[in-house]
Amino acid sequence: MRGFLLMIALALFAAPAHADRVVVRNSPGAIVSGAQADADTMAATGRLRHSGRAGCRQGIGCGSTPEAALSNCCYWGRYAVREKAVARGANGRWFAVVRYR
Repeated sequence: MRGFLLMIALALFAAPAHADRVVVRNSPGAIVSGAQADADTMAATGRLRHSGRAGCRQGIGCGSTPEAALSNCCYWGRYAVREKAVARGANGRWFAVVRYR
């Protein structure tokens, strides 16, 4: 029963993020799934958090549009972008992850 409830809870939180996820850009050699997975997690939970596993500088942000979320990311405009991704949360806010070189 506990496992069933956990599965239902995960489905409810994860579905809105995956339904509206958008990969904005990735550069050659970038692993999109890393930034996208982090953006999806933030969208599903509704909380900003650094993953700590990127192995590089990572900026996170949120906003009412994908562009606003990206421009609110830490270090935006200061370093070359390696990959970036956004996901829309159930609350309608967009969450962004940018990884820098």
